[in-house]
Amino acid sequence: MILGFSESALQAQALAAALDLPYAQVAVHRFPDGESRVCVPQPAAGHVLLFRSLDHPNDKLVELLLAAQTLRQGGARRLTLVAPYLCYMRQDIAFHPGEAVSQRIVGGFLAGLFDDVVTVDPHLHRVSRLEEAVPAGNAVCLTAAPLFGDYLAAERDALLIGPDEESAQWVGAMAAASGLEHVIASKQRNGDRDVVIQLPEAALAGRKVVLADDMASTGHTLAAIARQLIAAGVSEVDALITHALFVGDALEVLRSAGVSRIGSSDSIPHPSNVVQLAPLLADAVRRLP
Repeated sequence: MILGFSESALQAQALAAALDLPYAQVAVHRFPDGESRVCVPQPAAGHVLLFRSLDHPNDKLVELLLAAQTLRQGGARRLTLVAPYLCYMRQDIAFHPGEAVSQRIVGGFLAGLFDDVVTVDPHLHRVSRLEEAVPAGNAVCLTAAPLFGDYLAAERDALLIGPDEESAQWVGAMAAASGLEHVIASKQRNGDRDVVIQLPEAALAGRKVVLADDMASTGHTLAAIARQLIAAGVSEVDALITHALFVGDALEVLRSAGVSRIGSSDSIPHPSNVVQLAPLLADAVRRLP
């Protein structure tokens, strides 16, 4: 069976429908002091899939711990976490003495709870394989790039641009699926809201551009490149993002920078969702050994 949580119930139900599995919801009550009371449906034995995207992760991680341990105690023999967005993947080394390497710690935490972890476009840097970050029995790393490529299939002559070298493989896969030309910019980050972008050498004047990235948080990286593209004479700037974190005034930042249309996958429920991940996730679950 598939168990979900209230904030992403529709996405979990879509996965359950794609797999023809029963769906039930984990009940969570948060007390005024911040603690959570978690209740899993009964019976929930055998192979249980827990669906939860891990944006705003701190409360969610504790609630996953409580749910997973309760399911084990109730007879679940196999637990699979389907987390379309996987948190704490940025920090893969310590830059200062005493700094926590959160990727390794949180990845190990999840691997200790679940037999399988399935995610989409994790934000990996120096680690190239998901199982290095999440040493579960099965660590499955999917990409939404082909789905976005299909979404773009009706576009003609648009130019795909990735904001940095890390996006090259993902944007390349999107370009292959859509048949569109693509180029990659370079990025220097000086802080959470201070980003310097070097545009690629390409003919930009008069072209429609689609910015593509795996995630957007404050929106400042995409806004910086959008402003430069408009100054270079492009006719339109759109953006496609796998994980629409969009904290604070991120959408306003993008709109004010001149981004016309913003699309995302439903890894995180948001009004910008244009691509549904359920078919991709369902295929991955079917292929689990």
